[in-house]
Amino acid sequence: MSAKIISGTEVAKAIREELKVEVSELKEKHNVVPGLVTILVGEDPASQSYVSAKNKTAHALGIHSEQVTLDADTKEEDLLALVDKYNKDDKINGILVQLPLPKHINEAKVLYAIDPEKDVDGFHPVNVGKMVLGEQCFLPCTPHGILELLVRSGVETSGAEVVIVGRSNIVGKPMANLMLQKRPAGNATVTLCHTRTKDMDAHLKRADIIIAAVGVANMIKADQVKEGVVVIDVGVNRIGMTDSGKAILAGDVEFASVKEKASAITPVPGGVGPMTITMLMKNTVQAAKQAAGLI
Repeated sequence: MSAKIISGTEVAKAIREELKVEVSELKEKHNVVPGLVTILVGEDPASQSYVSAKNKTAHALGIHSEQVTLDADTKEEDLLALVDKYNKDDKINGILVQLPLPKHINEAKVLYAIDPEKDVDGFHPVNVGKMVLGEQCFLPCTPHGILELLVRSGVETSGAEVVIVGRSNIVGKPMANLMLQKRPAGNATVTLCHTRTKDMDAHLKRADIIIAAVGVANMIKADQVKEGVVVIDVGVNRIGMTDSGKAILAGDVEFASVKEKASAITPVPGGVGPMTITMLMKNTVQAAKQAAGLI
């Protein structure tokens, strides 16, 4: 058996087309233009690439986008003042501060300073708390994207044994919470594995769905999973360079072997990655609608 490939690229494209229509209707019917600001501190190449992709996507969808780049030695109080400025800016519905920040800046302090109504990353404690309670809020973009992949690929999660490998605040913890809720792509029985988990193989072999988000290249192999498993691979690990200088990427799952046992699997790249930016745009549109009293 060779697995169905769950293409995040294709699903993201479909969602972006839906968002483009929604943004156009907001402008025409309600004179509402969703606005997003991305704030980058320093010149980390990966962060620069992410921010550029976010702004490019926003423009393509008709979302007003601003990008601010600050020097790496920017003081924490200056960054906080900038966040406060955009909290009060009615043209901006979503504020994204690109992580990681320089070590002299307290990331939590900056993220908590963002107005929860503009926290389109879904990292503010208010939104995290609402997520846990199952209330309407901005869901973290990567877990939100995974939910969309599961739903739009027709993967049944109700009653399924779901094993999540990795307990980060960005993916693992919120993913576990969302999958056990009474919602589409929910109602699952969830096991959260991490570095202290005993006999991880036993958990993996029981799983109907595996979500790997641990950041170790090719960690999960075919002999650790059962026939017919659905695999969502969040990992993006650089394992080398091509002769032309392009990075060679691998997921947390050994794709070539596992796809022969899985019923469905996401590739790396082209799986979860494209969904994250797309869900950021979806959250930004949601924020604009909330600010306009439309939801």
